[in-house]
Amino acid sequence: MPSSTKKNKQNFHPIQDPTGAIVMPKGFKAGSAFCGLKTNQDSLDMAILFSDVPCAAAALFTKNKICAAPVKLSREHLKTGKISAIVINSGNANACTGKQGAKDALTMAKITAKQAGVEIDKVLVASTGIIGHELDMDKVNAGIVNAASNMGCDLYEGSNAAKAIITTDLTIKEAAVKVETKEYSYTIGGITKGSGMISPNMATMLGFITTDAKISKATLNACLKKAVDLSFNSITVDGHTSTNDMVAIMANGANMSGSAISKKDDIALFQTALNYVTQTLAKKIVEDGEGATKFIQIDVTEAASRKDAEVIAREVANSPLVKTAINGEDANWGRIVSAAGYANAGLDEDRLKLYINDILVFNNGAPVKELSNQNVAFQKKLNKAMQKKEITLNLQLGLGTNSATMWTCDFSHGYITINAEYHT
Repeated sequence: MPSSTKKNKQNFHPIQDPTGAIVMPKGFKAGSAFCGLKTNQDSLDMAILFSDVPCAAAALFTKNKICAAPVKLSREHLKTGKISAIVINSGNANACTGKQGAKDALTMAKITAKQAGVEIDKVLVASTGIIGHELDMDKVNAGIVNAASNMGCDLYEGSNAAKAIITTDLTIKEAAVKVETKEYSYTIGGITKGSGMISPNMATMLGFITTDAKISKATLNACLKKAVDLSFNSITVDGHTSTNDMVAIMANGANMSGSAISKKDDIALFQTALNYVTQTLAKKIVEDGEGATKFIQIDVTEAASRKDAEVIAREVANSPLVKTAINGEDANWGRIVSAAGYANAGLDEDRLKLYINDILVFNNGAPVKELSNQNVAFQKKLNKAMQKKEITLNLQLGLGTNSATMWTCDFSHGYITINAEYHT
């Protein structure tokens, strides 16, 4: 494990070099291979995550009513009890493939189970890539066998698994944290993929998390839901929820003896550590948004309810006009406040304030006088702020004490090019 960590007052240490994060928790292995589902032979397109002992597991899946065969299968397998392995392919989503797709997803689980020496229902299946194409099962079979033969706990195997699950991503995405108290220690590691077709409704991406903490399935499920709401459900790139969304966590308890985490303070610490991993991964998705040049944070504060804050933040984050203006480094505050205004949420124009990178531009129903008077110095200051790679929009509603944050990116010509050339 990398020795470079940053100590935190809350007893957890974010690992500054997360290379191989998914195998940092004790007892986990990863294997990957190239089987030809992707066209780039220098790439990887098949991965297996495996625990030496069966794990308590929890997962969240897409809310899209059009959902892929592996999503349906994994939902069923998760009900049966503990999970030992997850098999993931990229390059083909196995979505909208009918009965054959369901058969192929089950076959992936069967092959993985045989290679790992576990029962079929102990295997989750995930796929990502082009929609509507049946899997080439000869390639898939060979890929799973090869990935299984490469399984190990070395950090490079974990990093290769993170590489194997990406599609249009430009970077692999890993995060890890170590928790240490007087009573116990454990590690949480995670990987994710996502760059386009990203919108929070569960979250549009694949994410996999491992931990050697000992924790019950019920507690794990509750913690995962909270973590996802504050991370993957708080990002958007293009407002499009996919057919294959999945976030899964496996906890094998390999680094903790005795009883499972159950005390209120211990659960809260686990939640804090898990939140760190999921939020780090979620932000990496936004930073790697297709064609992205800007990372945008939308803070909605002083709302009458958290739901109102979330709805307004999401509308602003998904507005193509806001996203293109920021790409052009144009402080077009009118687009921002109008997006907030058409959100189905409580808002009073006469109380609304808008800050762009801490610069007040809209105050209680009107632009600030520096804008109205076309103040040259103020405009230069605002233009300089818009040239930054990270842009923060803060909408203060003046109606209450609730808040929400969303993360998104700009829309560039690159986004159009990538998606115009991506079939299905």
